[in-house]
Amino acid sequence: MHKRRLVVALLLLLPLLALVAPTRALAEEPTTDPAPARSAVAEARARGELRWGNDSQGGAPYVFQDPMDPNHLIGFEVDFAAALAKKLGVRARPVQGPWDGLLALLARGDFDVVINGIEVAEEKKRIAELSRPYYVAPMRLTVRKGDAAAPRTLEALRARKVGTLPGSLAARLSERAGAEVKTYDGGQNDIYDDLRIGRTDAVLLDDPITLYYGAIDPELEVVDGSFGEVSYAVGVPKGDEETRAAVNGAIEELAKDGTLATLYARWGLWNEPTEKLLGGPKPPSTTVAEAHDAWRAAVGKPLPFWSRVTERYPQTLGLFARGAALSLVVSILAMAVAVTLGMVLALSRVYGPKPLRWLAVGYIELFRGTPLLVQLTMVYFGLPELGVTLSPFVAGVIALGLNYAAAEAENYRAGLGSVPAGQMDAARTLGLSKLEALRHVALPQAIRVALPPTTNDFIALLKDSSLISVVTLTELTKTYTSLASAMRDHLGLGLVVALFYLGLSLPFARLSRSVEERLGSKVRRPASA
Repeated sequence: MHKRRLVVALLLLLPLLALVAPTRALAEEPTTDPAPARSAVAEARARGELRWGNDSQGGAPYVFQDPMDPNHLIGFEVDFAAALAKKLGVRARPVQGPWDGLLALLARGDFDVVINGIEVAEEKKRIAELSRPYYVAPMRLTVRKGDAAAPRTLEALRARKVGTLPGSLAARLSERAGAEVKTYDGGQNDIYDDLRIGRTDAVLLDDPITLYYGAIDPELEVVDGSFGEVSYAVGVPKGDEETRAAVNGAIEELAKDGTLATLYARWGLWNEPTEKLLGGPKPPSTTVAEAHDAWRAAVGKPLPFWSRVTERYPQTLGLFARGAALSLVVSILAMAVAVTLGMVLALSRVYGPKPLRWLAVGYIELFRGTPLLVQLTMVYFGLPELGVTLSPFVAGVIALGLNYAAAEAENYRAGLGSVPAGQMDAARTLGLSKLEALRHVALPQAIRVALPPTTNDFIALLKDSSLISVVTLTELTKTYTSLASAMRDHLGLGLVVALFYLGLSLPFARLSRSVEERLGSKVRRPASA
């Protein structure tokens, strides 16, 4: 009897081992070469491209999708990255990531450099090397126009609600002033929208953001004067002095030949602090802030809804389709992992020996009782600390699959529990082994019972796949938030992305019903006389 149980336990564990074994193979193979790793700039030159991390959801004027042609990224830092890469002898390739996690992704090796309004601050120097500054931005305070009670000094911010970005100098200044700080992870326009409708009392942000959002809103007013200054630098991997020196040299050349001055002037960002920083020539007096003017023309007067539907939305369909394809592929592969591992866990919990049952229960409670985002973060950022570095795609599939395996295990356990014990006894009496009885008697009935909740779980997983944007994957929801930020249109584009999700989920719901019918779950009514 004990030997049979041991054989059953080993057979139940084989699929689990099959899932776990490839994990290391999917990871980046550890090098056995004793030579030190090449610098990021050397790797970039070998590839012929500089991977620079950014978050296009942040919005203008840094890195954002062109409101007139959403298929292209524009922004003064897009132009800066292209000029920097050219000086380094390569081409620039943007890589998407969450703004507050860019330096962590840099440390993990997902980028060569980070260019996205990275402030020169001590806490950032603990994570990455910072280049010499390439831009200086004054801090600006924005309030509602005509609001006599609006705070107009830092001291007046005490106990007032102030909107800003997380981890920024503006947030720290507001906290020191005693303000009730409200930070936003989404687009910068959300910060000013909340100020306009009265959810906050003021917004404290860098001058470029203020110029492109607060200053163009007729209902808002930018308070005169600077409330401090912040410098932007390029983030470089920690300890990579070769890359830092190369980037510093390129910035120095761009400052001396006037490229930076002309670039900033074109975006309407040239200012006195930056002029003192660069020390190079001023932009030509004939330079027009054409990029800023184009932005005002595109978003200053939003198009009527039907004009957006006919003129702007068709341009976004390709981006939405790519995001939907990524969401679907990740969800299908993750569900395959969840179904396979969930079945192993359910069988282990119902029919396995006591140690295996306790392991299955522990797994289910652990993954069901902790947030999926925490699990994804541990898989993507934590495993490299153990020498296992997964690609963003593989990490997303594994994290989602391991999480949903807990839910699937409970679905299958409930299905197995619905099969009367007498059927298994009858099968054994007829000469079937325990495994044969499971295969031919219990599992078909259990799967039929578990199929509806499994379908619901897949649709939920499809929506939860939006979390993979934290590991640099631009899926359907991230595509929507980036486009909505650039085009300043959350409602209309929200309806578009909702239709995409509906189009992805409905076929699977219909397939589930079809399979249920084929398995005999459809109740047939007797024919009427």
